[in-house]
Amino acid sequence: MGRLGVKGVILIIIFTIPTVSPVMATEWKSDGWIKNLIGPERLVLGDEFGCHGFENIDINDEQWIIESCKEYLSSQSNSSRWGKYPISFGITSGEIDNLTESNLLNAGFKIIGDQVTNTPNELFVMEMNGGSLEKNVANISLLNSANKDTLVSIYWIARIYDIKVREDKEVVEWLESNEKIWYTTWGEWYNHKISSQSINISKENNELTVTLSVTNNSWQVPGSISIENTPELVSIKDSNYVDVPILNETDQNLKPGWRNTDNKILLTISPGESYTLIFENSNLNSTISNPLITFNDLHNGVTVVGHHVSNLRESASDFLNSEILFTWLIERSSEPDFNWPIIGIAIITLIATPIAIKWLILKDKYDTTLG
Repeated sequence: MGRLGVKGVILIIIFTIPTVSPVMATEWKSDGWIKNLIGPERLVLGDEFGCHGFENIDINDEQWIIESCKEYLSSQSNSSRWGKYPISFGITSGEIDNLTESNLLNAGFKIIGDQVTNTPNELFVMEMNGGSLEKNVANISLLNSANKDTLVSIYWIARIYDIKVREDKEVVEWLESNEKIWYTTWGEWYNHKISSQSINISKENNELTVTLSVTNNSWQVPGSISIENTPELVSIKDSNYVDVPILNETDQNLKPGWRNTDNKILLTISPGESYTLIFENSNLNSTISNPLITFNDLHNGVTVVGHHVSNLRESASDFLNSEILFTWLIERSSEPDFNWPIIGIAIITLIATPIAIKWLILKDKYDTTLG
């Protein structure tokens, strides 16, 4: 091999070593705000924590993120005041195939949304139908036109790359002052409807017994019914014969209780509970009961859905005292891990390169002198 061939081989080796070295391993960040301070406070208010997977990984391509995201979130916080494990999974876009649907169901997820292009058979799909909370993008007229007994999902993301997104304060104020809205979340809305349809009523003399059994769901969410055509009500007692709390017309967060309105009794009961309604007489033959879609018979439900939430403080800092409830879709972000073999190779290359070049120059001079 000639002089140029030897030099070429040496230089190729020097510059190829870093290129063919293993790619730096990926570590995943943990968001301490979910477990500390902000997460617990928002959980008490009624927020929900769901999953949005791992940063830059497609759920259809990498099925392991489904269970891994569930385990990560469960290690940081309960998903809701109604249950420990998450049941909502955020899908950025696209179609959910059969394998992904099966793995989501096996991991306990029941709800997906809100940018899914198909409707899987056994998963409930939430739609982004309330626009965005972003300033100059939010739409009060859209929110104000919501139909009775529907859920409005409003999109929210706190940061786009390095740009902080500002919320529309006018829309936030409108939502907070609108007394017709039920502040809820994806999972609460979904399970409240199931519970409402599962309430049983029995009649005996001048009493109605309202019962909601503990459900098979991972969340134990109260359900609501309306009771019409009743005689004069005397009292409502729970299973311990304690007066059931009275709801106000202004109550907009789900909780057990009852109130009278327009010749109807509106009643919300927790799973595993039984209420006894005592009336002045036994004329209960014409009594009609119906499940309620919305808590307290409010006009419609509203939730703000936080997408790609990798830093809860950043996403929630402007809403810490807000009565609006959020469905936070938690995404675990990545950070590069220091790969010590690569660092060692880099250091060796840094030292070896000038030595090799110097050796080549000296060898070239030596060969030229001999020539």
